[in-house]
Amino acid sequence: MMPPRLRVGDKVRFVSPASTPDRERVLLAAAMLENWGLKVDLGENAFRKFAYLAGTDEERLADFNAALRDPDIRAIIATRGGKGSYRIADRLDFEAARHDPKFVVGFSDISILHFSLWKHCQLIGIHGALYGCDGGRIAEETSSSLQRLLMRSENVVISSREEEATSALTTTGTASGRLIGGNLDMIATAAGWALPDLNGAILLMEAVEMYLGQVDRHLTMLRKGGHLAGVVGIAVGQFTNFKPSSGITIIDLLRDHLGDLNVPILGGLPLGHGYSPLSVPIGSMAFLDTAARKLIIEQ
Repeated sequence: MMPPRLRVGDKVRFVSPASTPDRERVLLAAAMLENWGLKVDLGENAFRKFAYLAGTDEERLADFNAALRDPDIRAIIATRGGKGSYRIADRLDFEAARHDPKFVVGFSDISILHFSLWKHCQLIGIHGALYGCDGGRIAEETSSSLQRLLMRSENVVISSREEEATSALTTTGTASGRLIGGNLDMIATAAGWALPDLNGAILLMEAVEMYLGQVDRHLTMLRKGGHLAGVVGIAVGQFTNFKPSSGITIIDLLRDHLGDLNVPILGGLPLGHGYSPLSVPIGSMAFLDTAARKLIIEQ
């Protein structure tokens, strides 16, 4: 289900399904959305703090489901990722999402909400955010990428960046399929209960600040557990803040695992936690072209 595009005057809501956000960053993002002509409000528990979570499971779930059920809310925007979305991903109001589809925007820990919404009701979501780098500054290409997805019906073209370390993973070939995926930690966490069937899919993966051993374990489990069977292509985003271990780099490790899948791989995509990340729809049909070094998503 493709949610309707937003129009000037539509209302969006910030909710916190994972960790507690920085208030000033949320208000900065809200002001940007208001400059696009949208109205912004906040979930009741958007800034609540409960250990490393933005409130209890019940509080965070209540905010998210209230936004799904509210006909005045035309998009739901996660204030941040962090930790905790996986605790509530199976308890979303899927019937409300089917009855009144609306975009859910977020990435990182929020990826598991995209998986669960796609698995249960084929709702297309947006992997992305008004994510700031360089001390919180939101790059113009980051904001315009999200605005286009929310407010315009046009195909999305994501070009590989040579300066991204994962560009070295690019192989040869083309692939067509639904773009499913996001944060690697959440792909592994969702396996067996919230992860959709990846048969015929182009798998997107990105990650940040994990030990190489964690990545190794995740990819080993996903491959040996059969969760990657039927994947037709791999779109590799930003793998950020990875230090080599015993001479092995994150690129060496990814090549070792992903090469065994024998499918086209396009790396260097500006999707994730790196510099000036872009937004991309999850669940839409996509075409991966390694020669052109582009990922094209139909809208």
